[in-house]
Amino acid sequence: MLYHDRAMANDPVDVLIVGAGASGAAFAWSLAETRMNILCLDQGGWMKPSDYPSNHLDYEVRGFREFSSDPNVRKLPVDYPINAAESPIAPLMFNAVGGSTILWAAHFPRLEPDDFRVRTSDGVADDWPIDFDTLAPFFDVNDRMMGVSGLSGNPASPPRCPPMPPLPLGKVGNVLARGFEQLGWHWWPSDAAIASQEYEGRAPCINLSPCTTGCAQGAKASTDITYWPLAQRRGVRIRTGCRVREVTLRPDGMADGVLYYDADGNLQQQKAEIVVLACNGVGTPRLLLNSVSSQHPNGLSNRSDQVGRNLMFHPVGVTLGIFEEELGHHGPVGCCLHSHEFYDSDPSRGFVRGYSFEAMRGLGPVMAAVMGMQRGHVGWGKRHHERYRRLYNHVAALLTITEDLPDPDNRVTLDPDLKDGSGIPAPKVTYSLSENTRKILAHGKDRATEVLRAAGATEVSAQELMPSAGWHLLGTARMGTDPETSVVNEWGRSHDVKNLFVIDGSVFVTAGAVNPTATIQAVALYIADAIKQRIDTLFD
Repeated sequence: MLYHDRAMANDPVDVLIVGAGASGAAFAWSLAETRMNILCLDQGGWMKPSDYPSNHLDYEVRGFREFSSDPNVRKLPVDYPINAAESPIAPLMFNAVGGSTILWAAHFPRLEPDDFRVRTSDGVADDWPIDFDTLAPFFDVNDRMMGVSGLSGNPASPPRCPPMPPLPLGKVGNVLARGFEQLGWHWWPSDAAIASQEYEGRAPCINLSPCTTGCAQGAKASTDITYWPLAQRRGVRIRTGCRVREVTLRPDGMADGVLYYDADGNLQQQKAEIVVLACNGVGTPRLLLNSVSSQHPNGLSNRSDQVGRNLMFHPVGVTLGIFEEELGHHGPVGCCLHSHEFYDSDPSRGFVRGYSFEAMRGLGPVMAAVMGMQRGHVGWGKRHHERYRRLYNHVAALLTITEDLPDPDNRVTLDPDLKDGSGIPAPKVTYSLSENTRKILAHGKDRATEVLRAAGATEVSAQELMPSAGWHLLGTARMGTDPETSVVNEWGRSHDVKNLFVIDGSVFVTAGAVNPTATIQAVALYIADAIKQRIDTLFD
């Protein structure tokens, strides 16, 4: 293969990071203190807050199109397609500097201590090679860097001191809290990576509500406005519009960089002493599997046949209540309150492990209409407007966030036919719900119904599984001490390639039952610290 003549401009670097999202940004900022020459490549570009949908009257419609969380819906030039025909859950992601933190809801819990020792406590899955205490200092650093709002003293979790007070519960939160209180069940204000007051130059949240299509206010902590400016001041460079095709190797088996297509479609080569993958739980195994060579005929770092396996999603059910009182829909959509009442295993429930509840506020006028039509709350005919008024601004919902246990048959592979715009094979996702997960979802639906009824809902409906809820992409390059059953070691280094690291959610051994971004970033900071501590013997 002949490279384009501009390839000569790609001077070798010390560290090459692929992916500028949640993990790549945190890792780059931390490692930058070494003053190594660090470059990050990302498929997307820099976002402009002025382009976010909330600046336009049709902001909700744009959320169905170019700002959808589903790349198969967006189909932007920076996206790649995903074959999800064999999965009931659609994988969601966003390609840009900041990655999926551009569109996330910013609910920011941490994995619990027992989530790292599931095999020990419950006899299923596997224990992580690290524990909660190992990550605790990195959780705290990350809270300060991202800017977290929350309330100390949650009896369901280890101590945490968010740097800002919690976001207001609002009418929805107060109503749902009433339901939990009546039943005597745990609830707590959400920890949110959203500024409740001015913080580090960021303006506070103004309760506009379209969080999941980008925060033009800058209150939501996407990493393009938190970690990346500070990393760049430390000398880290970001090169955008770079679609990485494969990781390349030296004759001695060490990684020596990547091949990528630039924004003009030209094939380029970037050399590096250390290669770090931060492409999420679908993108990272895709890149490893596509990096085929005589040394690694089944994909890079895949001697164990574990690359792409054990995909975990956090299947989500949603239970919706309609109330007589007007609740409104403004405020951070997914950052109100949460509950760990059913988080831990209880054999009497008939399943292992558990779930959390996450409150969701009502929806804007267009989304409320679409949801109402889909669920039968609003139909055509002479009572259409009456039924819509009964729904709009009168809704509160609870999401059931289930623990998804690892299954080697739930996996990411390369599609034999589907390709992206540069001809790189697209990922294929093969996934099915376990019987355990189905039982968790059913239990969550019934308990959520109890909460909503106790809170005063006059009508309750449930969707036991949300198909468009594949926000959390975990487990496909798992961490472990045994090279036969894992892809990277206990500090993120490939078992097979000593200068290759994985730092995103694909290293997760188990998923817990909470949103994973805080833990993803803590793991990335921990791996960066481990590299710094071992810098003189890094490849031993």
